[in-house]
Amino acid sequence: MENIQTTNQTKMLLDVDDKPKLLPGLLLSFQHVFAMFGATVLVPLILGLSVSTALLASGVGTLIYMILTQFKVPIYLGSSFAYISGMALAIEQMNGDISAAQTGIMMVGLVYVLVSVLIKFIGVEWINYLFPPIVIGPMIIVIGLGLSATAVSNAGLAQDGDLRNVLVAIVTFAVAALVTSKGKGFIQVIPFLIAIIVGYIFALALGLVDLSPVAAANWIQLPEFSLPWGEGAGSYRFYFGPEAWALVPISFVTIAEHMGDSMVISEITGRNFLEDPGLDRTILGDGVATFVSAFIGGPANTTYGENTGVIGMTRVASVSVIRNAAMIAILLSCLGKFTALVSTIPSAVLGGMSILLYGVIASNGLKVLITNRVDFAHTRNLIIASAMLVIGLGGAVLNIGGVLMISGTALSAIVGVILNMVLPHETLVDANN
Repeated sequence: MENIQTTNQTKMLLDVDDKPKLLPGLLLSFQHVFAMFGATVLVPLILGLSVSTALLASGVGTLIYMILTQFKVPIYLGSSFAYISGMALAIEQMNGDISAAQTGIMMVGLVYVLVSVLIKFIGVEWINYLFPPIVIGPMIIVIGLGLSATAVSNAGLAQDGDLRNVLVAIVTFAVAALVTSKGKGFIQVIPFLIAIIVGYIFALALGLVDLSPVAAANWIQLPEFSLPWGEGAGSYRFYFGPEAWALVPISFVTIAEHMGDSMVISEITGRNFLEDPGLDRTILGDGVATFVSAFIGGPANTTYGENTGVIGMTRVASVSVIRNAAMIAILLSCLGKFTALVSTIPSAVLGGMSILLYGVIASNGLKVLITNRVDFAHTRNLIIASAMLVIGLGGAVLNIGGVLMISGTALSAIVGVILNMVLPHETLVDANN
């Protein structure tokens, strides 16, 4: 933490406290909406949750974050990819019921709150001790590849797949890859949004899109909340079984990501947000936003690197711009025909995007290992990574007396933490000596 730079590398055109004029400010805010939009709506589409609720949760969550950080940090919160595999598994194990997934994400939000309290009083060293790069890296890899089979299936690349779906997935993947690698300026920031649009148009031409939900939707309508009040549509019950608890260990991965995002935005703006308003406040804001999102039926929230990238490119770090972007997202969540249109995106489009997206997430795990120079010449590092990858991707399940069942990313994380604590550190001996 002490290595955070507090001197601007590039002078901001608009600093954190500056406010742009009305029209330029709105354009800058819409730019942030576009930057977060593709990823934010992709998560509920993959999980079968409400797009409108996810958009609302994104906007409300960002405002909550800003209030708790005293409007000092220009960060946008959107749907988190880290919990997709865990939430999807929980929903599958509950036969389509979202109770376990939503309860688990609310518990994740409470973990954030607890961690913020601990950081307030004892600092962050304990997080670094429990979750060093050799544990964090494989965890991210497992998260990225945990749903790779689903991505391939959605892309139509199964044995009995439809050739039309395959073509749509290939086009979507190619556009996302091309924009990511060759795009310039702002275009490069929104590769998934562009890929969705192009893939959707291609799928429409092939007759894979059903527009009847758009025709049936109202222009203005409230988001499709799911609330823990009872039975029937639009409701779920609190559920504290193993399927819910399995999501909790993932929170430490996203907390580490949160710390990284906070460091990056600190470097860009020349301010140390880990000191002012403090890491305890930023994590608290993230956690409360996640809890609120899950409570109303949305996915987990997280700090968005896409929007941080926009700040770095535009040199506009105004908190008011981010705040207005959050309010625009809330407005979009109430446009019924718009959210209905988004919900008609075919699975083949999502599959083509997911192949790249999950791969990118997994590659970020490799990046963690490389950036931190994790040495696999050390046998302990090799053992930790190997065990975590095989357990996380091999479908391992630990059933403890029928009372507690741990699987997937959660089990992989627990194994990694334990091995890191018990395996002795070794000293490499030069073979020439």
